[in-house]
Order: sequence, then C-alpha cells, then structure tokens
Amino acid sequence: MALNFKTSSLSLSIGKRWKKEIDGRYKRDSMDMEIDLSNLGTVNTMFAALFSKLGVPIKTTISANVLEEALNGTVTVRPLPIGTSVSGKVDKQCAHFFGVTINDEQAECGIVVRVTSTAQSKFKLLYFEHDINGGYGLALQEDSEKTGKVTSAGMYFLHFQVYRMDSTVNALAIAKDPESAFFKRLEGLQPCEVSELKAGTHIFAVYGDNFFKTATYTIEALCAKSYEDTTEKLKDIESQILRKRNELRQFETEYRKALARFQEVTNRYTQEKQSVDELLKQRDSIHATFTVTRPPSGISNLSNGSSSKVPGETESPTEDGNSDGKDKSGLIQEKI
Repeated sequence: MALNFKTSSLSLSIGKRWKKEIDGRYKRDSMDMEIDLSNLGTVNTMFAALFSKLGVPIKTTISANVLEEALNGTVTVRPLPIGTSVSGKVDKQCAHFFGVTINDEQAECGIVVRVTSTAQSKFKLLYFEHDINGGYGLALQEDSEKTGKVTSAGMYFLHFQVYRMDSTVNALAIAKDPESAFFKRLEGLQPCEVSELKAGTHIFAVYGDNFFKTATYTIEALCAKSYEDTTEKLKDIESQILRKRNELRQFETEYRKALARFQEVTNRYTQEKQSVDELLKQRDSIHATFTVTRPPSGISNLSNGSSSKVPGETESPTEDGNSDGKDKSGLIQEKI
C-alpha cells in the first residue's frame, strides 16, 4: 500500500510539474524539482526514468551519504595531475574523488577540468572546498549534457566569466511553444559562480547519475597555458553568444509583430478568396438562366422564335361552333 502511494505521489507530482511548465504559469525557480534516487524504490525509479525519457526535465539530488562522507573527510581522494586523464566506472548515487594540485603559475594561467562519457552516461561533475573541520563541502556542480555523440560536463577557471547551458529551460520552451523554442535557446545560459582557482590542491568528484546502470567516464585536468588560442576563442565566443542572446530578445519582438501581421493578411486573403469565388459562382448562375431549355421546375419561359403555345390556348372550333359538323352532314346524306 505504501509503495503504491509513493508511486502515485511521484507520478502525480511530476505530472503536475510538467503541466505547470507547459502552461507557463509559474516561475522557473518554483518549478525546479529534485529527486533523491537513493530514497526511491525500483518502481518509483522506473517512473522517474520513464518521465525523463519522455522529455520531462527531472533533476536529481546528490546522495546525502556522499555529502556526509565528504564533510567527514572519509572519502578516498585519488590524485589527478595536470595534463593527465583517468577513466573509470562509478555506481549510481556514488562518487569518485580526485585531487588536482596546481602551482601559482598554473593558477594564473587558468585550469580546466572536464568529464566525458562515450557511453552517454548521466553524471555530475562536483567541486568541493576545504571545510574548516577537515572535510570537504560541496561548492559547485555541473550536470552532464549531451554534446554530439557523448555526454560531457566541464568547469573552466580561466579568470573571465564563462557560462553553462541549462537544458531545462530549452525543454520547457519546446513543450510550451515549439515555434518560440529557437528564441529561448540561449536563455539557458547561466553564469558559473567561480572563475579562478588559487594554488593548492582542489577536490573534484564524478557522481554517478544514471537511474539504474553504472556510469562510465573519463576525467581530465588541463592548464590553459597550453591552450592559449583556445582560451581566447572561448572568451570571444562567450561574448558573441551573450550579444546574440540580447539580439534574439529584440528580434523576437519584431518577429511576433510580423507574425501577427502575417496571420492578419492570411485571414484577409482567405476571406477575399471566398468572396471572389462566391461572386463568380453567382455570375455563372445568372448566365445559365439565358436558355430555351425548360428548367427542371416545369416553368416555361418565353423566348424569341419560340413555337410554344400560350398557356390555356385550345384548338379553334369551326365557324358553326362544331368542329366536326362537316363529317356529320355527310353521313346524313349517305343515309338518305
């Protein structure tokens, strides 16, 4: 009974959220819904996975056990030297921790930490700060996004503002109005909270976010000094995307006005076409009345050259008032 109640509650809450998002009656902050998969049974997890497959943007929370172990400092931290990568598999609702040590020069140039999955696993890239009690407190997290044939997430500490794309905004826009989804495509850009790291050892983690299976991943740490051209390109493209977002906001207003005008003239076109068709139809009907052919109603029409007789006209009698008088007199004479 309890399982059925939880299942119904989960389905109802997700369904209501989906409807609210489609109707657009609530702000995005009030629509966010996070599910702790560690507290769900198999059936409820299947429901969550199904809704996710259907396109409902479902966010998952990080397991309390993982956060607690990190705060207590009881997690195992593997070294991840700059310029190297590590591949592995992490169970769902579990995390693999890595320590990235950087010097002053590397910190000044900038650091990039990226995770990819060729198996398109769902995962979270986490960044922890050192806690005063000796553990690690969660500071940043990036959910994996599908980019081409892989899923990926990255953190870019390059001394300038970088942005991450929240696909939830795009999913809601498409559900609400597929035509306007294009204009909302860049609205999912969210500024990253941290833009630089200081020298020292920094703790990152890969968290398994699949509903059932383990997540396969490759994590790598890079110094931007070896990627100066790429860094400048990223800085430039971020600026271009921000400008484009503002341009799209203005263009959407122009597009809406033009679309309304287009719909107006389209309706006018349909009405005028129907009017012209009706007038021509009436004209053809009037032309068709000029004819000697008796119409189906049985009412005859007078026309020039007609041999038809006037209605009510009968055969003319003979002068003596008897049309067959001549025949009768001849018969009498023969009898005499």
